[in-house]
Amino acid sequence: MKGLLIAGDRSGSGKTSITLALSALLAASRDVQTFKVGMDYVDPSYLTGVTGRPCRNLDGYVMSPEEVRAVFSHGCRGADIAIVEGVRGLFEGAEALTDLGSTAAIAKQLDLPVVLVIDARSITRSAAAIVRGFQAFDPDVRIQGVILNKVSGARHREKTVQAVEHYCGVPVIGTIPRMEEMELAARHLGLVPYGEGAEADGFLERIDTIKRMIGEHVDLDALLGIAGDISVPAGESPLYAAPGASDVRVGVALDEAFNFYYADLFDILRSAGAEVVPFSPLRDRLPEADGYILGGGYPELFGAELEGNARVREGIREVSQNGTPVYAECGGLVYLTDRMVLAPGFSGVDGEQVYDLAGIFAGEARMPAQRMLGYTVGTSDAAGPMGRAAFRGHEYHYSAVRLHSGTRYAYRLSRGSGIQDGLDGAFRDQTIGSYTHLHPVTSRGMFAHFVDRCRD
Repeated sequence: MKGLLIAGDRSGSGKTSITLALSALLAASRDVQTFKVGMDYVDPSYLTGVTGRPCRNLDGYVMSPEEVRAVFSHGCRGADIAIVEGVRGLFEGAEALTDLGSTAAIAKQLDLPVVLVIDARSITRSAAAIVRGFQAFDPDVRIQGVILNKVSGARHREKTVQAVEHYCGVPVIGTIPRMEEMELAARHLGLVPYGEGAEADGFLERIDTIKRMIGEHVDLDALLGIAGDISVPAGESPLYAAPGASDVRVGVALDEAFNFYYADLFDILRSAGAEVVPFSPLRDRLPEADGYILGGGYPELFGAELEGNARVREGIREVSQNGTPVYAECGGLVYLTDRMVLAPGFSGVDGEQVYDLAGIFAGEARMPAQRMLGYTVGTSDAAGPMGRAAFRGHEYHYSAVRLHSGTRYAYRLSRGSGIQDGLDGAFRDQTIGSYTHLHPVTSRGMFAHFVDRCRD
């Protein structure tokens, strides 16, 4: 099979829209497996939506190189081509003097050729200097092609293409005009997730417009010519090996309010012997299960619906009090508090809005608050339902959860903010809620411990 990586020269270069469209166009005649660099949920929802295969995350800060390769190989099974979307600029990472956590590190670990997207607005010859600088900065990153985005006209296109190809020795395989229609719908935490946006008027039409524009202005044959050959190991990675029949049921909240899950979660749960039972806190009853997971998402946009479905709120509170394991991240953490308070004007609401929630943790969530974005590093206490472990994760939220002073915390963070002062993973009985998002592959031991608690 073939593979390549699409990177940007900076955030806002347009690589997300370009990767989305190229993946959709190729998926019309091929099995396309997509990946996203970084601990992101929303971009993968688009890449999953247009290819029909679950996009998987690759993060060199959170994952070891062996885990990166295992996730990549697992995702590539049965695919014809792999497309990896980078994060931010090609060399942006967790540190200033190494490429740890960067797109460049993933390109080198997987030996993938790179197509570099350049924001060419208002520059011509300088675009060649940017590409040349990127080539020289790390010669081990194989930049094999360039896409120029936000080109303003024929003269601009001609001069910029000529300069890049002359000075850099790589082909320009696409020149995309600057158009408002190329922008995807966004909100306070980034793009609107694909599944939710697909229900909105004009959303799919905009995706079709982006596909048409990219199809007209990028040479797909040249793109495929750049893609390198990939050898995928035969057989399944031990990380994903299932034990046989499942003996535990885990209910996973999955709807418009809770949908921030890494695709590998469902594989890792199955490998631990769990059957996944999806349910909607917006509409359903709580299914019978041995444990429950509530991921992140946008509960703030569905406060009335979540408050109105007392069957799930009361059900989650009851099973938690009975000692059934419950694991919640970010939006799920918010749901486990007493109430959610939205400030006047937030997301278009008039006046302050207060919604009653599950009431497992005494306290409340308020929005908006200071935006928190970054990696977390910490240790988990053995008393919590995730067991004793060292972990790396990610936090990204626009809320502040304030819990009562008697709250116990299972996580101690050496990096990141958590719920308060480096404390995260509030827990009682067998219920835990955190701002930290754990990747299920690198934290598979913690999820296996959670499943064992469900089994017990």
